[in-house]
Amino acid sequence: MFNIETPYQIDDIIDPLFSSKGIKMSIARLDLIHSIVSGNKLFKLHYFIKEALEKNISTIITFGGAYSNHLVATAYYTNSIGLDCYGIVRGEEPENYSHTLLNCLKYNMKLLFIPREQYDDKNKNTLLADLNLTESNSILIPEGGYHPLGAAGASLIMNQLHKNNYSHICTAVGSATTLAGLLQNATYTEKIIAVPVIKNMNDLASRITYLSQNKTIPTPVVFDQYHVGGYAKKNDALLDFMNNFYKSFSIQTDFVYTGKMLFALYDQIKNNYFQEGSSIACIHTGGIQGNLSLPANSLFF
Repeated sequence: MFNIETPYQIDDIIDPLFSSKGIKMSIARLDLIHSIVSGNKLFKLHYFIKEALEKNISTIITFGGAYSNHLVATAYYTNSIGLDCYGIVRGEEPENYSHTLLNCLKYNMKLLFIPREQYDDKNKNTLLADLNLTESNSILIPEGGYHPLGAAGASLIMNQLHKNNYSHICTAVGSATTLAGLLQNATYTEKIIAVPVIKNMNDLASRITYLSQNKTIPTPVVFDQYHVGGYAKKNDALLDFMNNFYKSFSIQTDFVYTGKMLFALYDQIKNNYFQEGSSIACIHTGGIQGNLSLPANSLFF
């Protein structure tokens, strides 16, 4: 089992823009934790895997799309510790599998494809029956770890950040599981900033309430105008930013999450959102494998 308490690397980003504004920025390199179980995935999976091992449950079932970072991370993790794993994939079975699905098979995940119109209405009991499983011998992990256990795991990311007295901590937001975790473990001096990568994410507050089990937690600052059209959407400005960021700092980012989050921060810094003296930590949530879905030569890393 991966050691969730192993310190992760934090890189300071030295940029003339930041010094001109009197601020500091660092990146929490969760992407370097592991080549496959990278970024926030290890944290979000932590308590699900812990429960499976403690209860001697041998089968994990989880969900995602054909390019899901969560699917391949879960496949690798479960395979590495000898658990069986089913991946319930959104959409009809493709003629040619994505690199993500091929890796899931490589790590012995059993794939089951569900048409999109049925995927969102999947019934837990019916699914278990179809797989000849029961609640007593399997654990279901929702897509992206979207569950209070996933948020509880994500809250552990904050333990190392507390030591550096950051004024702001920023994350990209998909399911909001990581965001809810950060909020649960934030101190009163740490402002959490959310950058949704989904267009019109109007249910963010209700997601956080569910993931936090109605606990009283801080309210995040939300920069909601940087989705560039919606989930997994991209434009030339975003890709150019990612290429220039790599050229300057040799840090790879993905176009779905971390690239958009950093793009948003740079724009907000240029427009003087952050006060002089601010110290910002950005969460690199990994998922670099998702860049393989881009057309050739979109990125030069």
